[in-house]
Amino acid sequence: MVLCSWLLILAFIVITLICIATFISTLTGGLFALRFKSKIYLILGFSAGAVLGVAFFDLFPTALELSAKVYSSRLISTIAGIGFIVYLAIDRLAILLSGSAKGDGSGTLRGKVTAFFLTLHSFLDGMVIGLAFQVSVVTGGIVAAAVLVHDFADGINTSNVILKENGSNKHALIWLILNAAAPLLGAYSTFYFQLPKEKLGILLAVISGFFLYIGASDFLPESYRRNPKLLTLLMTLLGFVAIYFAIRVSGN
Repeated sequence: MVLCSWLLILAFIVITLICIATFISTLTGGLFALRFKSKIYLILGFSAGAVLGVAFFDLFPTALELSAKVYSSRLISTIAGIGFIVYLAIDRLAILLSGSAKGDGSGTLRGKVTAFFLTLHSFLDGMVIGLAFQVSVVTGGIVAAAVLVHDFADGINTSNVILKENGSNKHALIWLILNAAAPLLGAYSTFYFQLPKEKLGILLAVISGFFLYIGASDFLPESYRRNPKLLTLLMTLLGFVAIYFAIRVSGN
C-alpha cells in the first residue's frame, strides 16, 4: 500500500513536469505567431501543413492503434469521416451566426469554435499522456515525447485561428493560455478514472476528422487567399514535414 502511494506521487510529479514542458512549448509557439502576425499568411501556411500532419501522422494512427483489438480500421476511418462532416456542419453554422467580427476584438464565433476544438485536442493529449502512464512508464514517456514535439505548432495554430478571424492579441493570448494549460488538466483527470483505450481511440478518430477539415478547408485556403505565392506553399510543406519528422523522432 505504501509502495503504491509513492508510485502515485512519483507519477503525479513526472506528469506535472511533462505538462509544464508542454505548456512552455505551446505558449512559445503562440507567442511566436503573435510576434510575427504581419507575416500571418506564412504562419497560416505552416499551420495548415502542421494541422494536417497532426491528423495524418499522430491522431489517426494513434486512434487505429488504440482501437485495433476492438474496432476495425474501416470503422475508425468511417468515424474520422463523420468527424470531418460534423465539423463541416459546425463551421458553416458558426459562419452563419458570426456575421462580421465583434467590435470588442474577440473575433468571430467561427474563430472561437475552432480555438475550442484545438484546446479540446490538447486536453485529450493530456488524457493520452495520463492513460499511457497507467500502462507503463516507458509507454507514458513515448507518448509524452510525441505530444511535446507538436505542441509548438499547436500554439501557433491557436493564435492564428483567432488572429485570422479578426481577434485581438489579447483574446488570442487568452485562448493560447487555455490551450497550453489543457494538457495538464487532461492528464490530472486520469487520476480519477480509467478510460478503455479503445474508447479514447474513437475520440481521437473524431478529432482527426476535425483537424483534416480545419487544415484543408480553413487554413490552406486562407493562407493562399492572403498570399498565393511559392513561399506560402513551401511553408505548408514545411509544417507537414516538420510534424512528420517530429512524430518519427519521438518514436510514436
